[in-house]
Amino acid sequence: MTYREWFESHGRKHKAVMERLQHLSDDAVIAYFRFENMVQKEPGFCPLYQENKKCHDLEPLNCYLCACPNFRFDDNGFCKKEGKTVYSYCAIDSAEGGLFVSKDAIHQDCTGCGIPHREAYIKQHFKRDWFEMMADVYKISN
Repeated sequence: MTYREWFESHGRKHKAVMERLQHLSDDAVIAYFRFENMVQKEPGFCPLYQENKKCHDLEPLNCYLCACPNFRFDDNGFCKKEGKTVYSYCAIDSAEGGLFVSKDAIHQDCTGCGIPHREAYIKQHFKRDWFEMMADVYKISN
């Protein structure tokens, strides 16, 4: 699955959940997306939910921004760096993030970064339309 395919698929899943939550306040929507609640009420939202497994070791972990608005990707690659194609990077160069480097490619590794999964961050950037919130990621990938 390409980045773009995942991005589009996840955005559709997020939209379907949000359509069911229209009646809730913004704070209630954010609370709904807490990991423990999502595992119970939205088991198809994330493949890790089937195993009750978190992608980030955070307490609390909020899944509203499963993908980060600071993530940038291009399935065709942005550029070459040290002879390898750069497919993704962090726009804020988070100290919590890292890189996955293979023989031919460089990808952003977000596993150590919890920034978009903290409710204070989500509240700062909250929009009910996930694609609107992720607009900078999406534009680059077009």
